Amino acid sequence: MNSVFVYCELTEERHIADVSLELCTKGRKLAADLGVSLEAIVIGDIDESIVNEVSPYGVQILHLFSHPKLFPYRTLPTAELITYVFEREKPQIALFGATPVDRDLAPRIASKLKCGLTADCTALEIGDHTDNKTGKTYKNLLYQIRPAFGGNIIATIINLETKPQMATVREGVMKKEALPQPYPTEIKRYEVEPLLSDDLFAVEILERYIDPPKVNIKNAQVIVAGGYGVGSKENFKLLFELAEVLGGEVGATRAAVDAGFVEKERQIGQTGVTVRPKLYIACGISGAVQHRAGMSESGTIVSINTDPDAPINQIADYVIIGDVMDVIPKMIKYYRQNSK
Repeated sequence: MNSVFVYCELTEERHIADVSLELCTKGRKLAADLGVSLEAIVIGDIDESIVNEVSPYGVQILHLFSHPKLFPYRTLPTAELITYVFEREKPQIALFGATPVDRDLAPRIASKLKCGLTADCTALEIGDHTDNKTGKTYKNLLYQIRPAFGGNIIATIINLETKPQMATVREGVMKKEALPQPYPTEIKRYEVEPLLSDDLFAVEILERYIDPPKVNIKNAQVIVAGGYGVGSKENFKLLFELAEVLGGEVGATRAAVDAGFVEKERQIGQTGVTVRPKLYIACGISGAVQHRAGMSESGTIVSINTDPDAPINQIADYVIIGDVMDVIPKMIKYYRQNSK
């Protein structure tokens, strides 16, 4: 058990997905803590130039499976190839993004390898654990941290006996940080044909339709977010107007989404999207821990709230005590007057 592995998912444009690069960044730290190598797996109809996308993030070895039959993604052949690598290399930790593809893939691999899997993690750390019943101490375990019971508690999960320790991680919760200089990555290229039988391609893809995302809130540099305190779907129109003026996007808390004020794609928090904009304007948001977990690392946080004791004010850089419906029109007016 001598490595940390990241499965790198490919986008439709055959580039490494952002969540995979975020995991490479985190995997680099975990590997350094353990004193082992960081390795990645890429599977698809791509060439060796894909190494240029992972080497800046500290990947030391890239396991590459390249073949036209491997695009678009199909569950069975992909799971078979990853299982083959894990059985050979015996990684200590294996990380996947909590995306639709990886949520389909990771449980199948965990089942084949008879190991544990923790889904939708929001943090990963290395630590020790002593079993209270046996007194046995386990060293260098992966603490797999995630919300539980609807986000009301934070659970830390460990796999004591089985390896690899597998986890899926939500997009955006880890910071994507490239090294100052690209890493010299070794490429291990595999012959695909001998490893895959015909029955693994029993599912044939006849036609594909890609529905483009309606909201790009994750990459927005300015977010105007509203909570239940905004009051109504009609009132949210002011937030959209302010976001348009500032060149940003509109986000929301779970309570606002559940109330039908905006669509679920705009939900920010433990059960939504994690964001790190340069400017985050929280309108009528009390600041429950579940929401703060999804936006607390924003560059500058402005809180607009009638309650001076709202939890969101504790992490805000600027606090405006007032009604959202009074404050936002003035912000729009003065920004338009003073912007070029």
